[in-house]
Amino acid sequence: MRAVRFHEHGGPDVLTVDEIDRPDPAGHEILVEVRAAGVNPVDTYFREGSYDPFELPMTPGVDLAGEVAAIGDGVESFAAGDRVYATGLGRNHHGGYAEYATVPEDRIVRLPDGADATAAGGAGVAVVTAWRALVDHATLEPGETCLVHGGSGGVGHAAIQIAAATGAHVVTTAAPEYHDRLHELGADAVFDYSRDDLAAAVCEASTARAGAAGEGVDVILDHRLDDYLQFDAEVAATGARVVGIGEHDPAVGFENDGVARSKDVRYQFMSMFNTPDLRVPLRRLAYLMEQGDLTIDVAREYGLDEAGEAQRAVLEDSFLGKLVLVP
Repeated sequence: MRAVRFHEHGGPDVLTVDEIDRPDPAGHEILVEVRAAGVNPVDTYFREGSYDPFELPMTPGVDLAGEVAAIGDGVESFAAGDRVYATGLGRNHHGGYAEYATVPEDRIVRLPDGADATAAGGAGVAVVTAWRALVDHATLEPGETCLVHGGSGGVGHAAIQIAAATGAHVVTTAAPEYHDRLHELGADAVFDYSRDDLAAAVCEASTARAGAAGEGVDVILDHRLDDYLQFDAEVAATGARVVGIGEHDPAVGFENDGVARSKDVRYQFMSMFNTPDLRVPLRRLAYLMEQGDLTIDVAREYGLDEAGEAQRAVLEDSFLGKLVLVP
């Protein structure tokens, strides 16, 4: 089979497409014929060396979707031909940038017949991160206001839909060219993140829902804590919950933490890799996909031999949704 691998750390040019033996699934593994694999920033971190892969050469790719080709002796809940999607690969297990990949049984679930396999290939880390942030950590409730920074991103556009499905009032930020689509996905208010009066606009939008208790947002999903930590405190309602999923610069701090303290704001920092059982959110999100309440927008598709370009694009280009590799 063909698989994208890196034999050493470096830039996108270290990714090569190698002919290797198709793996056999061990006891509790499932061999998947890959239909699509998501391209995520975390994939690049293992390649360039800021995260340590478990071995070299390494096949990257946290996410995949496809059909079951074979099962290990210990697998009882899957059969050949089942449509599946998975996440949580690429760290201590070879990933989805390949024609076939083995997946541990605790990271994979069935994909509903109505869900598109290419879109599902890019879903995993984005949708599980959004679910864990909003549902598990922030306990977002119907009628609350939820601010999603960066609504056009993979996590962002999934978070908008999850928040809308809970009955929340959804506010998000994005470049103007994405505003119409984000409204279609469920955002009630979409603002250009570059506007000078962004904080005032967010606070005003938070009071637009019927029965709003007070000015400010109840839940904030923040993917750039180095830019927005202080902003989050300024726009938060009393008792707000802020969930941080990333930053560009790890030096994150307040200019004035008194604003947060005065409102009893709670902060949660998270990584999807700490999910106790990935199958739980994956199944719930598969249900939302089946019901039409969750759609993964695929911005671009790449072949395996274009993996380097895809990894460059996921860090540098502007797009709405996800990039995927299609073997």
